[in-house]
Amino acid sequence: MSDANQYRRMKAIRIADAINKTEGVPVQADARQLSAEWARGEISSAEMIQKLIAKHSRTAGIGNE
Repeated sequence: MSDANQYRRMKAIRIADAINKTEGVPVQADARQLSAEWARGEISSAEMIQKLIAKHSRTAGIGNE
């Protein structure tokens, strides 16, 4: 991944985090870690989404019936 793409991804993360902060939504450490992996090109967007859904599904008890 090019430096320009990594920069754009990091900028997108900062904007998203700022919006969440403005709305009073905390960004958890594991979400920050996934965002960093995505920004560096270590995981794809689809992998990031899948991991976030899996984590929040476990947290909410979805699929544990």
